[in-house]
Amino acid sequence: MKSRVFSILLVLTMAGTSSCESDENAKPTSPDGDASKNQSDVREGFTYDRYQKRFEGKARAYFASGCFWCVEAVFESVEGVEESISGYSGGHTEKPTYESSNTGRTGHAEAVEIIYDPKKVTFGQLVDVYFGSQNITQVNGQGPDNGSQYRSILFYQNDEEKKVIEEKVAAMNKKIAPEKVASEVMEFEKFWLAEDYHQDYERLHPDHPYIRGVSIPRLKRFQAKFPELLKDEKDH
Repeated sequence: MKSRVFSILLVLTMAGTSSCESDENAKPTSPDGDASKNQSDVREGFTYDRYQKRFEGKARAYFASGCFWCVEAVFESVEGVEESISGYSGGHTEKPTYESSNTGRTGHAEAVEIIYDPKKVTFGQLVDVYFGSQNITQVNGQGPDNGSQYRSILFYQNDEEKKVIEEKVAAMNKKIAPEKVASEVMEFEKFWLAEDYHQDYERLHPDHPYIRGVSIPRLKRFQAKFPELLKDEKDH
């Protein structure tokens, strides 16, 4: 769980921030400036409509790979990715929230919606990014974050994506044998947008102890492995 690593990082860094679950100072007001607006109203209405209108007709892909703060930043560094959005997917409940998903009883995992240009980056390359930015054998978690809400899932929206995923999983299993890829392969059903304060969290909160101690190192490890897939610095 994030809360476990936060206490360790707090001592090591002598920082005064708490876990993301109680980091009220990081939470912005609603997009229209009304601080009293319910966060669920922001998630279901204003914010997601803004994303949908901006990226109408664009290609989308969906992945879960541990803390969405980390995963969002990884994909946003990739050339051809126009936006990476944090949310929840893979579960059985309606309108999941950060608090409810963290109970591990909703079935949802922290996930990202990737808006991308297929002319610049293929779905197969996005799957390569997915595998290249995590511990592919860790079950129900990534790094210090453990629980079903942090499990890894590859979502497919059609037979073509399913085939790409299955072929890459098979190749990876052969490469790392006798260990196996821990990611689930699941048909995509619905993406629920996370609360507004989670969006672009790594970029907006670079001094948060979890971001410094977990997210940024994970991003840098990925970037070192795949320099050919990265955006130019001026574009990122």
